[in-house]
Amino acid sequence: MTVKTNLLDLDRLQLAEFLKEIGESSFRAQQLFKWIHQRGIVDFNLMTDLSRSLRAKLSELATIRVPAFERESRSDDGTLKWLFPVDNANSVESVFIPEKSRGTLCVSSQAGCALECAFCATGREGFNRNLKVSEIIGQLWLAQNRFPEAERMGARLDGSDPSRAVSNVVLMGMGEPLTNYENVVHAVRIMLDDFAYGLSRRRVTVSTSGIVPNIDRLREDCPVSLAVSLHAPNDDLRSQIVPINKKYPIADLMEACKRYTDCSQGGAISGVKWQRRGSPRDFVTFEYIMLAGINDRAEHARELITATRGVSCKFNLIPFNPFNESGFDRSSEKVVIRFQKILIDAGLVTTVRRTRGDDIAGACGQLAGQVKDRRTPRSGRSRVVSASL
Repeated sequence: MTVKTNLLDLDRLQLAEFLKEIGESSFRAQQLFKWIHQRGIVDFNLMTDLSRSLRAKLSELATIRVPAFERESRSDDGTLKWLFPVDNANSVESVFIPEKSRGTLCVSSQAGCALECAFCATGREGFNRNLKVSEIIGQLWLAQNRFPEAERMGARLDGSDPSRAVSNVVLMGMGEPLTNYENVVHAVRIMLDDFAYGLSRRRVTVSTSGIVPNIDRLREDCPVSLAVSLHAPNDDLRSQIVPINKKYPIADLMEACKRYTDCSQGGAISGVKWQRRGSPRDFVTFEYIMLAGINDRAEHARELITATRGVSCKFNLIPFNPFNESGFDRSSEKVVIRFQKILIDAGLVTTVRRTRGDDIAGACGQLAGQVKDRRTPRSGRSRVVSASL
């Protein structure tokens, strides 16, 4: 029995190669991409500008298999959270955050996480597997097709209701994106492709805990907005709460961030050359979860100023959302504002993330999915885990 190729796993160049291998013209990849990603069509018989012979061949050799919603939750503030299974043992979640000027989709890249950050329940539960390209891009496909096409296109054209269309994607859900590097990059290329979703590189953000070699690879392969989960101003503290810091300490991480925002270099995406140009948006966002009594003192803020000197950056201070047995508490609003003021007074753009979707467990640190913990194979149980956005 022939194993069919899932076309949702392929970026446009890979799709062109697939078509050549089955004796078809590679330019058909553009048509297929539009049908799949712009029109949301997964039935080859409905792709009317393709020849009948090609449609028959595709039906025999290929499939377009997208994830399916298992559950949808809607917050009082309009935030939507979707749960979908990726296999018999694992489910992951995505969150769609509608705002007045944009709609942001938070995407997961792994079932579980191996980095074991102290404030994240996902890391405490272990890692099961990387998501496939189809499972990553499938989250965007599902979100775009959750709303009627006429409404989505209307929102894109006149901006009247951006809550009905995804304008921004952040890979900040379950998992560490840069340890699933190849699949994440291929998915991001599809997001950026004008024949697919056509998102600007500034509207796609990859978040990392600091995988230095892959930050450099991303800069060369597919430069998009970069967010770094910093969470501490010095190596001693960061190594305790973000263990990957032992391998890639803050000084090395800052150098990688400087290289990433270097405007003098260029590269290529899907064969198309690009050149960085100076822009207020060419910066790294440092994410910083505010943990009461742990990393929120005034001296910590001053240390951050020194540690990030020379890096084009902004800070996003994130209120911690406790989970069972987390061992941490959220910093008070007064402490957060004081911390923010110290950074702003030093000339650093610093925002405080507004909590969204907490009534449906869709806020930062609250994403939950069913992930089989490979560290306890004897039990064979699936556990509910959280992911830090």
